[in-house]
Amino acid sequence: MIGNFLECLKEVLRHEGGYVNHPADPGGMTNLGVTKRTWEAFKGREVDESTMRSLTVDDVTPLYRDRYWAAVKADSLPPGVDLAVFDIAVNSGQKRAGMILQQALGVSQDGVIGPRTIQAASIVHASGLINDICDARLAYLKSLHHWPTFGKGWGRRVEAVRKKAVEMSTRPATP
Repeated sequence: MIGNFLECLKEVLRHEGGYVNHPADPGGMTNLGVTKRTWEAFKGREVDESTMRSLTVDDVTPLYRDRYWAAVKADSLPPGVDLAVFDIAVNSGQKRAGMILQQALGVSQDGVIGPRTIQAASIVHASGLINDICDARLAYLKSLHHWPTFGKGWGRRVEAVRKKAVEMSTRPATP
């Protein structure tokens, strides 16, 4: 599971792309999926557009590991489920990722991925859980007022993550 971080990050970054500053995106200035506000909080200082444009994968990897991967306890989730939950955390926030996972598991929803949620995730069939997570995520995204603007891309992203996550969940265990 711990070995999945870099593979999962690669998949997330495939969807996040490079520098954008779309006027309809509430995140504003963003590069490699990291908003200016998030980067400033991570660095503890203000940054300018030039800094945002020059971010590299090496720059943002520690942020993704600390603020998203670790926050959703992805190392403790089954392969594939880790990707599905991590991608939601990046795209919709850590609490939403926890709530969607908990909804898919049919457990109490507080958005905090703790021992009970991890235990529940470990005893269900991973590919079925991934499909339930992706279905719940898509329903959530369709409820957002930005769906008409970004929905096509979000829908493609959810389906690509679903496909990759299910593939990851069916790999033979490595010793």
